[in-house]
Amino acid sequence: MIVHGQVFRPEQLNGFITEDWSGVITYIIQNDSCEIISLNSLKENRGIGTALIHKVANEARKQNCRRLFLVTTNDNLHALGFYQRRGFELTAIRHGAVDEARKIKTGIPLIGMNGIPLRDEIELEILHP
Repeated sequence: MIVHGQVFRPEQLNGFITEDWSGVITYIIQNDSCEIISLNSLKENRGIGTALIHKVANEARKQNCRRLFLVTTNDNLHALGFYQRRGFELTAIRHGAVDEARKIKTGIPLIGMNGIPLRDEIELEILHP
């Protein structure tokens, strides 16, 4: 994964997996911030993603993090709604960030979900998780 110009390998990150392997979340903690790198749920609308976010938020509190944040792309309307319903607020748009990521990972498509051109990163955060 490439996020804000940085390459991440989720299998090398800290994270949580549900008991039945239906959901996984990965994150990194740097200084006083905790960043969710990936969140996947195989069974939607069952609270799996929300529960995993709560686990990361609890870990962030234990580590005295000031903020919990994540980055998604401009085409991911489902994620944008999901995270905002859970208290995340939009904090930044990095115009052209996906175009820059394509220079590193050439397989990133030009058109993303919902037929939307895939070009920008959107950052969301919760302060004092």
